[in-house]
Amino acid sequence: MNLKEILKQLESLADEKVRKQHIKNGARENLYGVKMGDIRTLAKKIKTNHALALELWETENIDARMLAILILNPKELSAVEIEKMVASEQFAWAADWFYNYVVKEYPDKEQFRQKWMNSGDKMLARAGWSLTSGRIARAPEGIDIAAILTRIESEMSNEAPEVQWTMNTALAQTGINHPAYRERALAIGEKLGIYRDYPVSKGCTSPFAPIWINEMVRRQG
Repeated sequence: MNLKEILKQLESLADEKVRKQHIKNGARENLYGVKMGDIRTLAKKIKTNHALALELWETENIDARMLAILILNPKELSAVEIEKMVASEQFAWAADWFYNYVVKEYPDKEQFRQKWMNSGDKMLARAGWSLTSGRIARAPEGIDIAAILTRIESEMSNEAPEVQWTMNTALAQTGINHPAYRERALAIGEKLGIYRDYPVSKGCTSPFAPIWINEMVRRQG
C-alpha cells in the first residue's frame, strides 16, 4: 500500500468517540480518531516499511504518525532525526508511543537525556525526564539523584503540564526504588501537591507521588 491508500484506510477506520477523546486530551484536529487496536492491526499487515513510515510522519496526522511509529526501523534514524521527531509531536499520547518504541530502544539514548532536560522545548524535556526516570528505576549508577530531587523541587511547579508528568514519574520512581531518598521524595510530593486531586478510576493508583510511592512500596512487601 502507498501513502494515499493508507490514509484512505485510516479514514475508513475513524471512530468519532476516539477522535473527540483525543481532542479533549490535547490533540490537534488533524486526525481521524482510529482505535489503537485498529492501528496495530494495520501495522502488522504492512510490517516494517521505513520509507513509508517517514511519509506518514510528514503528514502530521496523528493516526498516521502512530502507525508510522509501529512500522519504522529505529536503527535507520539518526540522532538528529529522532530529536526533530520528538520535538515535532505535541500530542502526549503519540509522543509517548514514540518514546517507548523508538527513543527508549535507541542504543545511545543517554546522549539525549540531559540535553533534552535542559532544552527549553516542552516535548524534548518530557522525553528527557522520561529517560531520567528510566535511569532512576533501572540504571541509577552515575546519576546524582539528590541533585535531580533538588531540581524537581524547585522547577516542577512552573513547568508545562507535559513536562510535569514525567518529572513527577522521576520523583515517584526515586521514592519507590531508593529507600535512602524516599522520605525526601515523599516530602517534595507533599510540598508541591501536584496531582493531589487527580481523578483516578477505581482500582488504579493515583499519580500523586506520595500515594504512588507508598502503594508501590507496600506491594513490594
